[in-house]
Amino acid sequence: MEDRVIIFDTTLRDGEQSPGASMNAAEKLRLAHQLERLGVDVLEAGFPASSPGDFESVRLIADKIRNVQVTALARTSRNDIDTAWEAIRGAAAPRIHTFIATSDIHLAHKLKMDRDQVIREAIDAVRHAKGFTDNVEFSAEDGTRSDRDYLCKVFEAVIEAGAATVNLPDTVGYALPDEYADLIRYVRDHTPNIHRAVLSVHCHNDLGLATANTLAGIRAGARQAEVTINGIGERAGNTSLEEVVMAIRTRKDLVNLATGIDSGQIHPTSRLTSMITGIVVQPNKAIVGANAFAHEAGIHQDGVLKNPMTYEIMAPETVGLARNRLVLGKHSGRHAFRDKLSQMGYDLSSEELDRLFARFKELSDKRKEILEEDIEVLVAEEILRVPDQYELTYLNVVSGTVEVPTATVKLLIDGKEVKGAGFGVGPIDATFNTIAKMTGSRSRLMRFSVNAITGGMDAQGEVMVRLQENGLVALGKGADPDIITASAKAYVNGLNRLEYLKQNPRLSPSEGLR
Repeated sequence: MEDRVIIFDTTLRDGEQSPGASMNAAEKLRLAHQLERLGVDVLEAGFPASSPGDFESVRLIADKIRNVQVTALARTSRNDIDTAWEAIRGAAAPRIHTFIATSDIHLAHKLKMDRDQVIREAIDAVRHAKGFTDNVEFSAEDGTRSDRDYLCKVFEAVIEAGAATVNLPDTVGYALPDEYADLIRYVRDHTPNIHRAVLSVHCHNDLGLATANTLAGIRAGARQAEVTINGIGERAGNTSLEEVVMAIRTRKDLVNLATGIDSGQIHPTSRLTSMITGIVVQPNKAIVGANAFAHEAGIHQDGVLKNPMTYEIMAPETVGLARNRLVLGKHSGRHAFRDKLSQMGYDLSSEELDRLFARFKELSDKRKEILEEDIEVLVAEEILRVPDQYELTYLNVVSGTVEVPTATVKLLIDGKEVKGAGFGVGPIDATFNTIAKMTGSRSRLMRFSVNAITGGMDAQGEVMVRLQENGLVALGKGADPDIITASAKAYVNGLNRLEYLKQNPRLSPSEGLR
C-alpha cells in the first residue's frame, strides 16, 4: 500500500524571500487559490510578524482559502506566535509554524544562547502555540549542521510539549543526499516519541541538491515535503514542488509513495507564479521549463514520432501542457472564451470577464493564434494589476541608424489626457524617458528583461522591469507582439505599483526572513 506524502507549499513565504519576488495581497490571494486547485495539503501564507502588509495578506488568505491547511510562520517569541494566530484564526484548518536554530554556529553567533536555553525556548513556544491550536509545527533551523543527539533531544522535547509536526531543514543547502537520509533515519531511531509526530523535510538548493535531498529524506521515512513552485526561494532557492511530485509519480515503482497533487495544474501554477513574481523560469528547468518537452535532435524527433516514451518519461498532459495546440482566435465567442478560462483554473466575475474578453479580441486581431500562455498574460495584466493612476493610450516611436530615437506618448494621468515627447539612446530609452518626464517619476530602473512567451514570428513579448524609489521596489509587467509597446506597458505598470505602495505603506511587501 502506498504511503501519502504531505505537500507543504511555502511559495508565499519562503518563495517570496527570493530577492525582488515580493507580492502584494491581491497577488498572494490569487496564487493561493491556484495552489488550492493544485491540491497542496498545507499552504504557508507568510510571516505575519514581519510587517503589517504580510499580516494582512496572511489574514486575507486564511479567511478565503477553505480546502487547505493555512499556516503562518513565527519565531519562538510569544508576540510572534500571538500575531501569527491573529492572522490565521479565521482559517478552516489553521497551523502555527514556529522555529529556532539548533546548530552550534547559530547558537553562538546569532542567538547568543546555550543548548539548554534553546530547548526551554522551543518548549515554551510550542506550548504557547498549542494553547491556540493542536496543529503546531516546530522547525529546527540549520538542522543538518546540528549535533545529532542534541537534535533528537530537541525534537523529543517539542513533541512532548505538543508539536504535531517536526521539521528538519537543510537551511543552507549543505547536506548530500546519503548524508541527509542517514540523518533522517538517525532521528527516527533515536527520538523516543517520534511516532507521535510527522517528520518533515525542508531543503535549500545551494549545491543544486534540494530535490535529491528531499527525495532521500522521504525515502528514509519523512512524510512531509516543504517545497515551492518553480523552486523559488532565497539564495539558490528551495526544493521544487513539481520535481518532487513528478519524481514520486514517475518512479512509483521504486518509491511506492503518493501525493494529493493534481499534476494537471502544475504548468498553470508555474506560469502564474512566474508572472506574479517576475522570476522567469529557465528554459531547461525540469518539468516546467520551455524546453522540458522539446526535441530538436533528429534522432530524438524520430523516436518521439514513433513512440513518445522513447524520449519522454512522462506525458506533457500530466503536468498541464496540451500536446494538441487547439487555440482560440478572433472568431471565438464569449462562451468559448469563458470555458477556456475555466479550464485554465480562472474563476472570474462578469466584470473581469468583460474586460478580459475585450483585450482578447484586440490581441486576436493582431495574431492568428491565441495560446494559453497569451491568455495568462492577459489575466496578469487585467486582473492582477493594481489600481491605475497612469494608463498608456498612445505610443509612436521613431528610431534607426540615421534617426535620433524619439518617442511620442499619450497617457491618462488620473483620468486626464497628457501628451509628451522625448529622446533617448534607443527606442525603449526614449519611451521610458518620456514617460518618466510626464509622470514626474524619480524611480530608477533596476532590471529590464524580455522573454518570448510563445513561439513563432508573431509571438508575444513579455517585458519585466523592476523600479526603485525611496526604498520601495515594484515589479512592472507588460506583454505585446510589439516589444517596444510591451516595454512601455511594463514601465507604466511598474509606476502604478510604485504609486500604490506610496499610498498604502502598510501593504508594502515584507522583507521576510533573509
